[in-house]
Amino acid sequence: MRRPRTSLRIELPLLGWLVLVWAALWQDFSPGNLVFGALVALVVTRVFYLPPVELSGRFNVLHAVRYAFVFVWHVIVASVQLAWLAIAKGPRVRSAVVAVPLRSHADLMVTATGHVISLVPGSLVVDVDRANATLYVHYIDIEDAAGADRVRREVLGVEAELIRIMGTKEELALVTEEQHLDRMMSAEPGEGGIR
Repeated sequence: MRRPRTSLRIELPLLGWLVLVWAALWQDFSPGNLVFGALVALVVTRVFYLPPVELSGRFNVLHAVRYAFVFVWHVIVASVQLAWLAIAKGPRVRSAVVAVPLRSHADLMVTATGHVISLVPGSLVVDVDRANATLYVHYIDIEDAAGADRVRREVLGVEAELIRIMGTKEELALVTEEQHLDRMMSAEPGEGGIR
């Protein structure tokens, strides 16, 4: 089966990134090294085919900056919690692997969600079912089904934040609709909520 041919214009950002990585690895940004890095990048992209990453065409800088602070806060809180668990429970801490089906089936979104989850102490993506966009996440301190549900909500919350930053318009509409329904369900009777 013949693979589809990707135009050089579409691969230009990838080639530029590969040249930058090449120069950084050699710590040499001379013109000769950059040209040689470009040749290596061309060979790599032609011999080792990767499917193109489909971008949504939107990126919300305000959400990205806000979520950067939220992410750092999550890392700090998770680090303190892990330290406490190590002191208080030690080897009695229970953990679980939880399957979390994601909303988005885009490779970039699944990958980004997995990386963000894995960067928070106490959680790690151990497997990805790409066909079904499902992450299998190992979490520490999960005792029961309620804990597994909490993990699913946290992972879907991370995915929702990433969708707000760089998801497609359709994914953003789905997240906005889910958020609206959640607000309606949690509203008190007499305040416009569902009774």
